[in-house]
Amino acid sequence: MSTILIVEDEPRLADILEVYLRREGFHTERAGDGRRALELWRAARPALILLDLMLPELDGLEVARRVRAESGVPIIMLTARDEEIDRLLGLGIGADDYVVKPYSPREVVARVKAVLRRAGGGPEIVGALHAGPLVVDPAAFTVTLRGAALDVTVAEVRLLALLARDPGVVRTRAELLAALGGLERGTDERTVDAHVKNLRRKFGEDAALLDTVRGVGYRLRVGAA
Repeated sequence: MSTILIVEDEPRLADILEVYLRREGFHTERAGDGRRALELWRAARPALILLDLMLPELDGLEVARRVRAESGVPIIMLTARDEEIDRLLGLGIGADDYVVKPYSPREVVARVKAVLRRAGGGPEIVGALHAGPLVVDPAAFTVTLRGAALDVTVAEVRLLALLARDPGVVRTRAELLAALGGLERGTDERTVDAHVKNLRRKFGEDAALLDTVRGVGYRLRVGAA
């Protein structure tokens, strides 16, 4: 049974979402503010997060940034205005979908199912991530290549962790920048290019493992050995 974390500070709305999700066989956890949302996310490891934009303690943007710094768990943002979606996209938060209030709970459940299908429907990957000869351990902040430990920064580990979760899948510069989780505020997407350049230097003869997709972003090559 997949767990859905509902992050919503209006109890009535959270109640309705919970009823509809449980009818469809989902287990639910609830948080009414941003700090509690992060606590429950780490404890419950949900399959998906329904995340309201306007929250007490920490707003939805900051919650999403912190989650994305460590995890690829699907996120559906709940927002009160269409214009907010443009802002969220521009900030490169990396949400998987957006729903505008007032919404139909049936529509939200349908979106949840669709996003989970795209994500494979399984539990979030934890522990060491393997991509050919590369092993990334986000929890330990270590990276090894062909068994040799690399001297990497926290930002580089976070970028590689996002790429290594789905080797071969292209990640945009905006997604990769969001994965930095506020480590380098005030920077733009060229920061990602600089990190990739440094990583390729550290990879040495395996520099081609980090593949550029022109005009889009980067991926880890599948089948590299």
